Amino acid sequence: MQRGSDRLSVHRDDEMKRELRGLLRSRHPTRTEEWSDPEPPAEDDPEMYRAPMLPWGSERPSPASLRLELARSLTRHDFPAQPSELVRVLRRGDAPDALVHRVSRLPRSTRYRNLLELAEAVAGGE
Repeated sequence: MQRGSDRLSVHRDDEMKRELRGLLRSRHPTRTEEWSDPEPPAEDDPEMYRAPMLPWGSERPSPASLRLELARSLTRHDFPAQPSELVRVLRRGDAPDALVHRVSRLPRSTRYRNLLELAEAVAGGE
């Protein structure tokens, strides 16, 4: 049987399938050597994945940092939209409550064409 551009032989290909079968079925590492498993995160490791990027305290965030935080939950398909529509999308995207609150305080009649306009309005609405 011709295998195209495969660099492995049929036998090596089958051997690799057998090696991965346990991992694919169990959905966790099946190795017995502890050194080859990835280490779990330590308690003092910084939270990197979904930690808010903005200081929600007394500091006034820049439009660029607001745009980054808004972009975590909003896409270009969410625009143009009014604040009430954007609040629903932000809540669905698990955005920080402080950010949702700031967007909900914007004038209801205004329609934002893109993320930049929204970020500037949120930053200027302090």
